[in-house]
Amino acid sequence: MTAQDALAAMMVAVSASDEHMRTSELLKITNIVETLPVFAGYDPDKLTLVSQTVFDLFEQEDGLDALFGLIRSALEPRLHETAYALACDVAASDGIIAQSEARLLEEMRYELDLDRLHAAAIERGARARHMTL
Repeated sequence: MTAQDALAAMMVAVSASDEHMRTSELLKITNIVETLPVFAGYDPDKLTLVSQTVFDLFEQEDGLDALFGLIRSALEPRLHETAYALACDVAASDGIIAQSEARLLEEMRYELDLDRLHAAAIERGARARHMTL
């Protein structure tokens, strides 16, 4: 798994965590992969393989632990906040943060060893970017 695959896996995982991958979340993931510099040179067709990997791991008993192991091994610590920010953007994109999404985001904060204050700032930024009238 490459660093870009790991970032994509984080976004897919938070979207799939409530068992309903909404259109707005899928569009957000696609938009992020197509526009952000961290995904420069990434083949968007790999999203299908990354998504299937996440779905397969979610079906296993210790799959979430395995997923976080793959993500941690692929991501340099300097990209942990980026990964969390992308996951927060996907979670906030439909205007609703489901309980399961909130729990997964909490687990992501722990697994990526993010400072709680930094994570709160990232969460607030995602909420502000996806506010509706």
